Amino acid sequence: MSRTPARPAHLRGKIFRGSEQLSAGLLTRGQLRSTAWRRLLPDVYACASLPIDHARRARALAALAIPDAVISGRSAAVLWGVPLAGPDDHVECTIAPSCRSGAIRGVLATRRALTDDEITRRAGVRVTTALRTALDLARIEPAVDAVVCLDQFLRAGPVTLPALRTAARGLTGSGCRRIRRSIDLADGLAQSPQETRLRLLLHASPLPRPVAQHEVFGADGRFVARVDFGWPDRKVAVEYEGLWHGERQNVAKDRRRLNELRAAGWTVIFVTAAELHDPVRLIAAVAAALRAPGYV
Repeated sequence: MSRTPARPAHLRGKIFRGSEQLSAGLLTRGQLRSTAWRRLLPDVYACASLPIDHARRARALAALAIPDAVISGRSAAVLWGVPLAGPDDHVECTIAPSCRSGAIRGVLATRRALTDDEITRRAGVRVTTALRTALDLARIEPAVDAVVCLDQFLRAGPVTLPALRTAARGLTGSGCRRIRRSIDLADGLAQSPQETRLRLLLHASPLPRPVAQHEVFGADGRFVARVDFGWPDRKVAVEYEGLWHGERQNVAKDRRRLNELRAAGWTVIFVTAAELHDPVRLIAAVAAALRAPGYV
């Protein structure tokens, strides 16, 4: 008959160093290897009853695995409340060039000296400031992924686009041009990563640039809808259609909104994830709508 794994009361719902519990005689090696605990990082364990998300893994790294680390990049964004990394994604951190820590599985460490004004504390651990985090996100390659992350971070509000652009202008050294280019492409208006990808695709095409998050009003001045991208002079809109649009509770609202846009004289082109992978056909469809008579 199997036994319930031993789980001392002081460790229930906790994250801890295994070596410390062994040295104190509070756990045996056999108990540490039991299903009562989940190994997060070398010598770092969590109570199996504790839900593990990216934020907890990041805090465990900075508090227990590499106490001198500063959580940065996408992981810092998570601690700033912007979910740019999932539970199983690498934890990103910055460590001093003199830090002796070696490679750790599941951790992406960058050796770089940070100044005091680039570091703050959130959730009990050291993390890059909102501005430094945004600049690091702008380094991500490919550039499209950098802009996607920047748009989500800017939309959440930890830092403003003007402040970010000002900081980027003062950068020198390796990667500064890539950072400035990514920031120039960001607008902080997209409501989803795919919406950012759609915007970049439209901007890279020969089409005239649309207005992002354009508000449509009826002839009577009543607000009708806010569209992802619009050409007001042609009354053409492009909307990214995510999975949530197909959920039962959203269908009736979406249909009513579409009917109101059509009644206001607008043509709406919906774009799915699959259509983003066929940009030639997508751009052709938008171009045809912009040329169509009767929508001026």
